[in-house]
Parts: sequence; C-alpha cells; structure tokens
Amino acid sequence: MMATIGRRRSSEAEELEVGSGGDSEEEMEDSSEDEQENEAEIQRLEEQLSISAYDYNCHVDLIKLLRQEGELEKLRAARQKMSELFPLTEELWLDWLKDEILMAEGTADRENVYELFEKAIKDYICPEIWLEYAQYSIGGIGQQGGIERARAIFDRALTAAGLHMTKGVAIWEAFREFENAILGTLQASPGSILTPEQQEMVNAQLERIHTLFKRQLGVPLLDMETTYAEYEEWADELPSESVTQMYKKALQQMEKRKPFEESLLVADPPKLAEYQAYIDFEMKEGDPARIQIIFERALSENCLVPDLWARFTLYLDRQLKIKDLVLSAHERAVRNCPWIVGLWKRYLLALERHRAEHKVITETFEKALNAGFIQATDYVELWQAYLDYLRRRVNFSQDSSKELEELRSAFSRGLDYLKQDIEQRFGESGDPSCTILQNWARIEARLCKNMQKAREIWDRIMTKGNATYANMWLEYYNLERAHGDSQHCRKALHRAVQCTTDYPEHVCDVLLAFERVEGSLEDWDLAVEKTETRLNRVNEQRAKAAEKEALLTKQEEEKNMQRKKGRSEKKAARKAQKQALPGDKRKADEEEWGSQTDQPNKRSRALELEETEDDLSTECGLFGRKSSTKILETPALQKQKAVAATRNKVLHDDSKDNLTVFVSNLSYSMPNPEERLKEMFESFGEIADVRPVYNNRGLFRGYCYVEFKEEKAATSALRLDRQELEGRPMFVSPCVDKTKNPDFKVFRYSTSLEKHKVFISGLPFSCTKEELEEICKEHGNLKDIRLVTNRSGKPKGLAYAEYENEAQASQAVLKMDGMVIKDHTISVAISNPPQRKQTTKVETSRSSGSLLPRQVYGARGKGRTQLALVPRALQRLPIPAANTENGTLRDQDGNSKGDSSVTGETKKMTNADFAKMLLKK
Repeated sequence: MMATIGRRRSSEAEELEVGSGGDSEEEMEDSSEDEQENEAEIQRLEEQLSISAYDYNCHVDLIKLLRQEGELEKLRAARQKMSELFPLTEELWLDWLKDEILMAEGTADRENVYELFEKAIKDYICPEIWLEYAQYSIGGIGQQGGIERARAIFDRALTAAGLHMTKGVAIWEAFREFENAILGTLQASPGSILTPEQQEMVNAQLERIHTLFKRQLGVPLLDMETTYAEYEEWADELPSESVTQMYKKALQQMEKRKPFEESLLVADPPKLAEYQAYIDFEMKEGDPARIQIIFERALSENCLVPDLWARFTLYLDRQLKIKDLVLSAHERAVRNCPWIVGLWKRYLLALERHRAEHKVITETFEKALNAGFIQATDYVELWQAYLDYLRRRVNFSQDSSKELEELRSAFSRGLDYLKQDIEQRFGESGDPSCTILQNWARIEARLCKNMQKAREIWDRIMTKGNATYANMWLEYYNLERAHGDSQHCRKALHRAVQCTTDYPEHVCDVLLAFERVEGSLEDWDLAVEKTETRLNRVNEQRAKAAEKEALLTKQEEEKNMQRKKGRSEKKAARKAQKQALPGDKRKADEEEWGSQTDQPNKRSRALELEETEDDLSTECGLFGRKSSTKILETPALQKQKAVAATRNKVLHDDSKDNLTVFVSNLSYSMPNPEERLKEMFESFGEIADVRPVYNNRGLFRGYCYVEFKEEKAATSALRLDRQELEGRPMFVSPCVDKTKNPDFKVFRYSTSLEKHKVFISGLPFSCTKEELEEICKEHGNLKDIRLVTNRSGKPKGLAYAEYENEAQASQAVLKMDGMVIKDHTISVAISNPPQRKQTTKVETSRSSGSLLPRQVYGARGKGRTQLALVPRALQRLPIPAANTENGTLRDQDGNSKGDSSVTGETKKMTNADFAKMLLKK
C-alpha cells in the first residue's frame, strides 16, 4: 500500500509539472524540502530511542512519520519494537491492521495478519478490534475450514466483548448476519425441492440463529427492545415463555445499569470517577463476567492508573483464580505502568502461585530491574520479593543444593546491584537499615545452621554505619541468643555498650540482665564496671551539650536585646529630629515621603509593624496609635490627618467571618485599592464592603477585607489566591481570628509526594512561564505549571510542572534533569517537599535530674517583662554520676532509682546545699 501511495504521488507530481510548468517545479522543491526535514526528524527520533527505549511519545512520532513517508520495512520494525515495550492503543492497532490487510496477498500473508490480530486482542478488550477481526475472517470462508474458523472467532469475540453494553451489540448483529448469509446459501431457489441432507443442514442453521437470538436477549444491552422486535419478525411467531422471561430479566438488569452508562456518555475522558462508581456497583452485584468487562472498559481509557490495575489484579487473584486470565492481567498491568514496583511484586507472586517455570519468573524479574523506578527503595522491595521467592524454592533439609547456591548468589548480586547501580543513580542504596543483609543472616543462622556465615554478614551490617544504633546490636544479640553461644552474646553486648549512642541505658540493662543469668562473678563485676564507666561518660557529654546549648540561647537573647535597644534609640532620635524641624521643612519632608511609590524599607516597615503587632495577629480590626507629641499643623498636614482619621479605623465584625476574605501582600502604592479590588472580586458575587487598611498617615498598608453578601461568593473568591496583581502575588485567605485559632494556616499546595508532578530548580530568574512550558510539554501533556516567586513577585528560580500521569512525569525527569537553560543547569525530580521543621523553644536543661519544670509560655512566646528570678546556676544542675550495684542504678546519695520515696518528690535543699552547688560551678 505504501509503495502504491508513493507511485500515486509521483504520477500526480508529473501531471502537475506538465500542466503548470514553473508552479510544479516550486511544489516539487517544497516537497523535496519536506522530505529532507522528515528524514532528518526520523533520524533524530531513532537516535533518541537508541538512548531511551521507553520514550512512548517518541515511538508514536516515529511511526507517524514513517507511515507518512511510506517506509514500509522501517514502519513494521518500529511498530514491532513499540508493541514489545508498550501495549498499543486501539487507534495504533487499527492503523497497523488496516495497512497489513491491504498489503496481504497470499495465504502466508493472511496467516501473518491472523497472528497480528491475536497480538492486538491481548492488549485491551476493544470491541472494534474484535469486530474487525471477525469481519476479516469472513473473507477466508472460501478456504478449507474457513466457516468454522470465522464462527470460532465470532464466539471468542462474544465471550470477550459481547457483554459491553454499548458496543457489544455490533458484534452480536454481525454474527447473526454472518449466520443468515450462510443460511441463504443453503436454501434452494423458490420451487426447488431440498434433499433430506440439505434440509437437515438448513434446520441446523436455523437453530444456530435461534440460539444466537436467545443468547443476545439474555444479555443486558442497550436497545434490547429492537433486538426483541427483530426476533419476533424473523421467527414469524411469538417467542417462547422462557425466552420472554429471560429477556425481561435482562431488561431489568439493563435498567439498573443505564444510569451508569448515561453518566459515562456525558462525562469527559478519562471518566475515572464514573468508572469507579460503576465498578463498585458491579462488585456488589457479584457477577464475575460483568465485573471483568467493566474493569476492562475502565482500563482501556485509564490504562496509566496504577490503582485501577492493582484493584483488578487483586480481584482476579482472590476471586477468579483462573491462570490464563490472572497472568494476562498482571502482564498487561506491568506493561502499562512499569514504574510501579507493587505491580511487579504482585506479578512475581502470581507467577509463583500458578506454578510458572523458574525461567519465566527470572526473566520477569530481569524485566522489572529495567523498568526505571523513581525511588531507590523500590529496587530494594523488588529484590526482597525475588529473594523471598528463591528462598521458598530451597529444601533446607539438604546441606547443599543448586537452589541454595542460587539463593546465596542472588543475595550477593542484589547487594552489589544496590551498592553500585542504585547508589550511583540516586545517591543512596535505598536500604539504610540493611534489611536484605539481616534476612540473609537470619536464613544462614536459622535454616542453614551456619552461624559463622551469619556473623560475617552481621559484621558487614555494622560496618555500614549501624554500630551506633542499639536496635542493631540487640537484633544481633537475639540472633546469637537463639542460634549461637553465650560467649558471642557477651562479646556482642560489650561492644554494644561501647558503641551505642542513641539508647546506651537500655543496652547496659540488657548486658546486666544477661550476666545475671549466664555470667560468673568476674563477668558480673566486669559488666558493672563497663556500664558505670559508659554511663558516666554519656552523662558528662550530655551535660556539656546542655551547657553549650544554654550558652547559645543566652547569646541569642543578648543579640535580640541589643537589636531592640538599637531600634528604640534610632526611633527616639528620629522623633527628636522631627520635632526640631521648622513647620515648612517638616511639611516638605512629609510631602516628599507621601509621594514615594516604592515599598518602605525593612527597618521602617518593622517599626510600623511594632505599633500594630496585636492587630495583625488577630486580623479582626486595626486602630492607629495616636502620638502624644505636639507638632505644628499646616493646612496640608491637617488635610492629611483628616484623611487618616477616616481611613485609619477599620472595624471587622467577627460574626461575618464566613462572608469575608482577607487579602494581603498588595502593593503599598496601589491607587484606589477599594475600586481596584472591587473590580477583581465582583465576578464571584455581590460585594457588601471593601475595607482597605491604612496607617496613621493615611498610607495604604497592603491588605484589606472584602465582605460579600453570600457565603458561597466568599468561598469562590479564594480561587484568586496567589494571582498576580500589579507585579505581586495576591494572597487571599479565609478571615479567621488567630487568637482563637493560633494554628490556622492556609497553604493551597500539597506537601506530600506527588508522582505526577515534577520539581524544577536552578532556573534562571529571566525564564518565563511560557518558555518553561514549551520545554516541559515535549515530554507529556501538561496540566499546570507554576513558577515559585517571593512575596514581591520576583522569581526564585524554582518551578512545579504537573503532568497527566506518573509515566509522563518520570519521562520528564529522565529527559530534563541536567538540562542547560540560558547557561543554567537545572535539576528535575519528582515533587516530594521536605517536612517543615517545627520551631520549638530551646529548653535550658534536658537532663532527667533537673529540679525545675520547663516553663510554658503563651502563644506569643516569652514576654519582655517576664524575668527569670531563679539564678542560672540553679537552672542547670550538674547531672550526678550513675553508680551500678547488683544490676540497679543508684544516684550519688545511694538511693535506688526505683525507690518511690526518692522519685516521688524532690529532696529539699538547705542553704548549705545551695552554697556547695555554687562553689562547684
């Protein structure tokens, strides 16, 4: 076909050249240029695919260009390669099938088309492909066995897609037309007499058509009434009672499902929510065939939704348990969403559950390693699932076997893979706690009875930075306790006491408990000596750390006091200088200050915020502070004060919080903020009042209240949050009294992992949203793109790009990470913002022996006039050295820590005790 198209184009070009002379030459030149451009683009796409074979869009573009150019052999190869990596869509399969059907000439070509159809029906259940397959098979009924083959394909099509409520009718009708055509060839012309054999064949064919009608009338399909009427007309008699009852039952089922079908018809693709509701309904009904068909319909339009595949495969694993059906669904799931490690793990389990060959499971695991996961931990989970499978194959009653050696080899290979490939790609192994090594050590100790090998493995765990963690030592101790000997248990605990930094007290208690049961007197004395020495050293280190922390806190407080003192002195100096100015000079200064359009600097803004700190914290009314200083009032100043008096007092009724939004981060130089904001918000509903906030001199302070008459209008107005206004992002938030809700914060963006969104850093500040959008949309369909700016609207060099699905986001990370934009190398990763650090007050003492309770301050922290009346020497008491006797920790006075008389209340101290403590300091 492609060659025919090419010859047709060349002949048309020759006719144009003869008929139009110069015009045809120009068209030929343009065509030649287009062909050269297409060849260059084809070469570029082929090179790109050689680098990244999993670039879906690149495959599609290459197939499109090759089909346009008529490159038949390359087109077949490109389609074949893509079909091996990805399931093809219905459109891609139909184009491929139609091209091959047009080019098929002999019997061999026809068989190749049949094989291609068999591949196509495995990707998705598409009624159009099944109908095309059945109609193509009708063309071969002239060959031997052609009718039986076509009839078998029709039967398979009905089984696969005949339950499709909207598209399954076409297959039923095509099958009946096929059988009616055969009936017409069997019936003789009018007036002729049929032989008994011919009459028997006619009767058999009539029975087939009757059966088809009955089967169709028993299936809930749209437009069932028309089919029932056709049956009555064809049969020339009323249907039997059983057929009528079956039809009415199917009609009732159709009516139940009709609302779901109507919602799918009016919904916009991909209709995931509508399909989920439909699936829930069918799951409650409990018909396995209908559950399967609705899952298949949903997946054909939502093939890149991993949760949908997971739900479908889980249903098949637990309910149907049919090998071919289950394994086919798992294979399609990992082909559609290869970046989801959970689907690969379930596939491996399904293969093992259905007794697949070891070679098949190993090949599937190797494919999973090349799937391109987005996290290092995904590879750890995959390796662990495969190692679990290999462990279940081993017969541990034998000292050695082929399966055991394969398991040990896989453990070694997995550890090398994580150390080399994964650490190089992600900067981490994904297994910081060494779970794979721990499992290997337990297998060697428990199942293989090889404790020496287990000790070697655990030594590797400790050398990977885990020697400071108590839980690692205790895991090893438990392993030795269960499968080793007392000598190695004691050795492990002694090393744990020396190395552990997180919970040294717990490790010491375990050592003493062990020696109480297993040790001699010498062992006990040695354990007591080591634990006392270690705990004393730990307490000293903690005391030094507490002193250092307290010193840093004191220095920070002194710096804050110096800053406040400096600001107060500067403020007083400015007031004195202002009072000393003559009236005309002050007037000129005030006019010059009022004419500035830029934002006030940070220091002047800080002084202004000090005056209104309480008002900003409650957001429920702002009042100007009257100055007690007498100044000369010129006419201009009197006018300015009059404006300030009218603007300054902005009252807010707390009962109208649900009707009001708080707008902030506005430009201070905005002219007529009432009118400007009214224009912005009036589209959401009728506005009752717009109340900008001004300072004492009548200058706009950059925020205001917008009150609506309806609550839904206020809720809708929140959509303007972060919208740019006069070069700055405008913040729109609910009007909430923070004194009543101190923890209330509004942040419209997600702070958790979003696999369909990428985070881009290192952008040049001059990069615009349009420029970045042009770059990002090459790797998928963009839903949104956002440049991160500061409060003044200036870019930070950061951005978020949201794609339609995880596959496109992963593709963008692979292609864009490290890209150079305007001499800036950008970094691209899946969006996973770090957790915000919670700011907490630094405690002056963390030791358990502190005699002073931690002070609790109000919502605004420690007030200026809140003085500490207790000497600092008493706030930081030295931590007494711990003594251990007979397994019990005691303080310096010899009291046991478990003694309720000591822990219940603090011992009162005399003046002499205080004097001793101060001398020690």
